[in-house]
This record gives sequence, C-alpha cells and structure tokens, in this order.
Amino acid sequence: MAKKYTTIDLFAGIGGIRLGFESLGCETVFASEWDKAAQDMYELNFGTRPFGDINAIAPKDIPNHDILLAGFPCQPFSIAGKGLGFSDTRGTLFFNIEAILKEKQPQAFLLENVKRLTTHDNGQTFAVILAKLKELGYTVYYKVFNSLDFGVPQKRERIYIVGFKDKIHFAFPKPFGYYRPLSEVLQKDDEIPKSYFLSDQLKTKRLNAVKGVPPIPSIWHENIGGNISALPYSCALRAGGSYNYLVVNGVRRLTDREMLRLQGFPDTFKINVPYSQARKVAGNSVSVPVIKAIAGQMIQALQSKKPIVLTPIQLTLLDTNEYTTGKAVAG
Repeated sequence: MAKKYTTIDLFAGIGGIRLGFESLGCETVFASEWDKAAQDMYELNFGTRPFGDINAIAPKDIPNHDILLAGFPCQPFSIAGKGLGFSDTRGTLFFNIEAILKEKQPQAFLLENVKRLTTHDNGQTFAVILAKLKELGYTVYYKVFNSLDFGVPQKRERIYIVGFKDKIHFAFPKPFGYYRPLSEVLQKDDEIPKSYFLSDQLKTKRLNAVKGVPPIPSIWHENIGGNISALPYSCALRAGGSYNYLVVNGVRRLTDREMLRLQGFPDTFKINVPYSQARKVAGNSVSVPVIKAIAGQMIQALQSKKPIVLTPIQLTLLDTNEYTTGKAVAG
C-alpha cells in the first residue's frame, strides 16, 4: 500500500494548495492563515479553521509532517507592490518557513510565489532564499509555470520551488498545453445580478479604448497605463486590483464563482464571504491544477527515490552552489 503523506498548509489562503495535494491522498495535519475571510472559507470547505498568525506559534509546536506547503506572501516581491523584498516585514515570513524546516526536517516542501521573486533586487532576494534552503540540506528545484498551460483560462505566471531532504531526482510536470475555453467558465449574463454590469459611460469608454476586434467571449484587461486588451482568457487575478480591471465582454465584472473557476476550484467549493473579500482571496490563491500536477511529481519522486546523477559540467557548477539542469540547487 502506498504511503499516505502528511502535509502542513502555511499561508494557506482558501486552501488551493491543500486541494491539490489532498486530491492525491495526502493528509493535512496543520494549517495557518491570518486573513479572516480566507479563514472563513477555509473552515467552511475543510471543516477546520486555520491557526492565525504564524509568528504566534513556535516551530516545535507544529505537528510533524512529511511535506511543508506554503504559498508565502508575495507582496514584497510583486511588480504591483513596492518591491521592498526582505526590507518589508512581510518578506521576512520566509524565515518562518526556514525555522519550521529546520525544526521539523520534513522530507519535502513546495513553495509558491510570484515570478518576479527570481529577479527582485537583481536576484539577491532569490539567492538568499536558495542559500537558506541549501544550508538546511535540501536539494531544490524551481520553475516558472503559466496557469494557461495547465487547463485554466488565466495567464498567471508563478514560480514553484520544490525541495527534498534526500538528494533525489525530480522532474516538474509537463504542461498540458491547453486551457478550458471561457465559455465553460463564464456564467450566462441573464443569471448575473444587475449590480455586476458597468454603467453605459464605462462601457462606452472601454469600447472606444479596446484594441482590435474583441473575441466572444473574452475578458477585457485594463493595465496600469489605461490600455485595454480583449483576450480569450483572463489576465492574472489580483487581490488588490480595481473592480473594473477585468471585465467580461466589456460589459460586466467577474462573479466570485467565475474567479474561483479561473483558479481551477471545483463548483462544489463553497463561498461564504462578501464579494469584495471573495475578489481578494481569489486573487491571492493558487491555480489548483498546477499544484495537483506538481504534487503528483513530488509524490512519485518521494516513492521512487531515484538518485540524482550529475554530469561533469553539473558537478563543476555545483561547486558554485548551483546547477541549472532542472533548475536545481543541491544541499
């Protein structure tokens, strides 16, 4: 019988990472999330309320586990944020992860963050993270994936960092290479409350500014410069985005259910928070199909424990603490 891996779910949001791993038989033994709206949705769907501030619990008091999961706060590293990195107090939440890894020594971990993490501060922020993980003895693999390539119609580029306590081989999943059409995600306009629809003035403004002939259906994206593009998929959901930066067919806002569908959540996932909070937690969440694909590869690697075989070139690069095949760093 295959081993049932235990996980902890840090900075859990509404539980997207948990969904991906539990779909493959993993058992969550601890969760932490400080946002009340996210806690409310998490509790409704999983039957347990996440612990609050991760700073308020000592690493030794967290249950033992096989795999640490963390979509740690991305604001310090995102383009939309101020880019303060580790000078921002939220940026130091990575060090909570470091402390738990050091105390609990799980077999593996998965961390998720914004793509810009790799280039922030000319790469120094990411170098610090990799160095800390390497010092703890983990072999680390990392890769940027676009959710569009894993079946959901949302352009969402994120970095996924996978680590193993043993020096074992790991291969990231191959992208599906397709995404569901918006027609399978969007609700019918006649089912949507009138409050979601734009005023005639806003609709006219967008129609005059949109580039090209909009496909139907489409999600119109307004960038910071005010330019509007109509695409057969959504641009990335953002926790702090304005109500109107993503507009369905140029006429209405996305519903909370549509936003969760764009992240790959099943329709059975319940919503019990106001629309403004649903927008925030959906924007902060992960794309579940990407997580599930990575989880499958991680479990396979843990079960097979295939050792890493380094070529002479990789061994030379390893002397500088990094080698690039599979985007890995060995501890």
